[in-house]
Amino acid sequence: MLGAALSVVGIAEAVLPLPDMSHTLTTLKPAKAAKNFTLPDLDGKPHKLSDYRGKVVLVNFWATWCPPCRREMPSMERLSQRLKDQPFVILAINQQEDPEQVFVFTGQLDPSPTFPILFDRTSKTANAWGVLGLPASFIVDPQGRVVFRAMGGREFDHPEIEGAIRKLLPPHQRLKQ
Repeated sequence: MLGAALSVVGIAEAVLPLPDMSHTLTTLKPAKAAKNFTLPDLDGKPHKLSDYRGKVVLVNFWATWCPPCRREMPSMERLSQRLKDQPFVILAINQQEDPEQVFVFTGQLDPSPTFPILFDRTSKTANAWGVLGLPASFIVDPQGRVVFRAMGGREFDHPEIEGAIRKLLPPHQRLKQ
């Protein structure tokens, strides 16, 4: 039943024009402390959010079955490459899927992600972060506070989003675009 529904979604994607991806972020005022987590990556290596203190972190909750999640993933990689010499990291947290399935999906992307793909197999982290739907993204400042959020698909390499992230970088570590 679910397979048939997903096939219909795939057909609808091929036939219907897709809406533009947003490039806006919602500012959280006041910023709130990011809830720490430790999640494994594709190789089983644990990643702890607090280990990235001092960097700007884009935390993205996603799944391979989610069309906007699939669409925004390449823009996240392009942003990651643009900011590769900056104190910036993307942590893409997959929801309830098998690492093999995610590995196959990411291998089909162009460009293929080079940032950590983490696994929240029980959605415990997503629930702690208040995620109600996918994709959901949060930008954490170098002090460990969530300062922006985005619900729904985004074009992360859009100049407005990249500019907002660059403004969070410590002034002495910002490199020119």
